[in-house]
Amino acid sequence: MSLGDVPWGAVWGQTDAVATLRAAASDPSALTHAWLITGPPGSGRSTLAYAFAAALIAEPGDTAAMRQVIARTHPDLTALRTEQVIIRIEEARKLVERAYFSPSVGRYRVIIVEDADRMAERTSNVLLKALEEPPERTVWVLCAPSDADLLPTIRSRVRTLRLREPEIADVARLIVERTGADPAVAEQSARHAQRHIGMAQRLATDAAARDRRNDTLRSVLGVRGVADAVEVAAQVVKAATEDAKTLTAERDDSERAQLLRTVGVPEGAAVPPGVRAQVNALADEQKRRATRSLRDGIDRVLTDLQALFRDVVMMQFGRTEGLINIELADPLHAVALAWPPTRTLAVLDEIATTRRHLEQNAAPALALESLFITVATGRTP
Repeated sequence: MSLGDVPWGAVWGQTDAVATLRAAASDPSALTHAWLITGPPGSGRSTLAYAFAAALIAEPGDTAAMRQVIARTHPDLTALRTEQVIIRIEEARKLVERAYFSPSVGRYRVIIVEDADRMAERTSNVLLKALEEPPERTVWVLCAPSDADLLPTIRSRVRTLRLREPEIADVARLIVERTGADPAVAEQSARHAQRHIGMAQRLATDAAARDRRNDTLRSVLGVRGVADAVEVAAQVVKAATEDAKTLTAERDDSERAQLLRTVGVPEGAAVPPGVRAQVNALADEQKRRATRSLRDGIDRVLTDLQALFRDVVMMQFGRTEGLINIELADPLHAVALAWPPTRTLAVLDEIATTRRHLEQNAAPALALESLFITVATGRTP
């Protein structure tokens, strides 16, 4: 499938899923009113969702309309990709309202929720009735890592389409094609990203990001006591905070400038009292987005640590094939010899516990300190 094949050309490595959705878009008898696309991070859930929406909304062969859908600008597409820690109930209510509008120019109205796993139970319940009794020409497409991330009542009302996880060699080849990266760097990045295409591409094209990952993992392996745990936790939070600022600062400035231009405030002029409420609302929204960006950054560190100690467990049981962190083989081997497997498994359990605590809004530094004390001692604080 080539990139020029609209709308499916941007979908990579999901031949079976594309075939299923092609058939559904072209044959009303094969179409379900609500879908759940699941797959590991970086597998292309959202890309596939928008391609499906384009095929549903546009008339066959109308590539201009399809490109409009993929660009998220078509009037019959409503999409939600939260940039906050959770999807707010107000956002869900707005989606439900839009779901009952008839298509304006297309064949269907499509509602996409990219981060359906970020809905709390109360928010999920807002969607239930709309999923149970949608208008005839409205199609819902939810995206989540796993169907287990959604309530059973939601799962029972959707058709689930599970995406396959690509091979490391396939991801590396794609990164080389897209970026021109050195094949060895692309392979390492695909392996370290655990097949997450977006993260692999960032690692392959950002030497500083590769260095930060390496430094973090080596620092964690060097934790020997409480003082080390506190210091490394602070380092991780600082690095994640700086990374989040890098990713959001330019966009924040652009959004504020755009808002001020829209309301007629010249560049560099004082903000009039009548506009301050809008500017403050934007600032609050940007703070929530920064919080999510920070949490996502720390979550990526936890994913890297899971891979790190998974490698240790594999070594402890005599397996050397399929290691993710080959470059750290020597220090990992030293840990594998020094620790009993039960200690490594306790660390892996604590990583999972830390992730749950962060989802419940625990302070990142304290949560990481607790984790690193377990790394240092083998005991849960």
